Amino acid sequence: MRYSENRPSSIPPLARQRRTAQVSPAERTPSMKTQQSCFATVAILFLGGWVLSSWAAFTTTNFAAEASDEQGFVPLFNGASLAGWEGNLNIFRVENRAVVAGSKDKPVANNEFLCTKKQFGDFELRLKAKLVGQGKNAGIQFRSKRIPNHHEVIGYQCDMGISGADHVIWGALYDESRRRKFLAEGDQKKLTAALKADDWNDFVIRCEGPRIQIWLNGYQAVDYTEAEDVPRIGVIALQIHGGKPAVASYKDIRIKELPANQ
Repeated sequence: MRYSENRPSSIPPLARQRRTAQVSPAERTPSMKTQQSCFATVAILFLGGWVLSSWAAFTTTNFAAEASDEQGFVPLFNGASLAGWEGNLNIFRVENRAVVAGSKDKPVANNEFLCTKKQFGDFELRLKAKLVGQGKNAGIQFRSKRIPNHHEVIGYQCDMGISGADHVIWGALYDESRRRKFLAEGDQKKLTAALKADDWNDFVIRCEGPRIQIWLNGYQAVDYTEAEDVPRIGVIALQIHGGKPAVASYKDIRIKELPANQ
């Protein structure tokens, strides 16, 4: 069968127009605005990836540094009970994973101490401490011992509180029940700047032979060398001072024993 010469084409006119339409160079080339948008998107994606990878590297490095910094430390307080400690359990208790002593509304009859059952000589002790209330005194004993048949202990104390109207004694080195005086104190302006009143404060206490160093929130308040012949070993104890109502709290208590330094 022959097709007629007059037979209409099977391609619709509109399709033929689309086929034969010419595309201008300007239409084939992306606009400057489109190119800029693409470049901006790529730049944002690249920058975002760089920021994320840098942050990941930074946090990983910091976590590793913190873990390394804590290497060798063991907890003295498990956050749940007073196992490993001895003292007046009518005064000392565990609240919110912290050792707590005293009362906000009742006076404290006399100095009270919660002592470790183990003795320590050369060591680095780290902990957080907080003191609130009208009574403005507490402390951390070390290289200390109990006085027989008495509520007091004798030995070094890292002090906490305010003496007089506004004298900051946080981080000061006091000799409890022995020489009964401050052996070393920090600079008042620097202590005031470092102190977090009514909040948790970080302590580091380091004993190596006759040398005693104390830091409060990163500020070194004490670097003292003992010249007298006093014991270099003893218990660690947490104090609430007798007097006006106050609450002393201690947590995150950990220690690393150091080689004996003669």
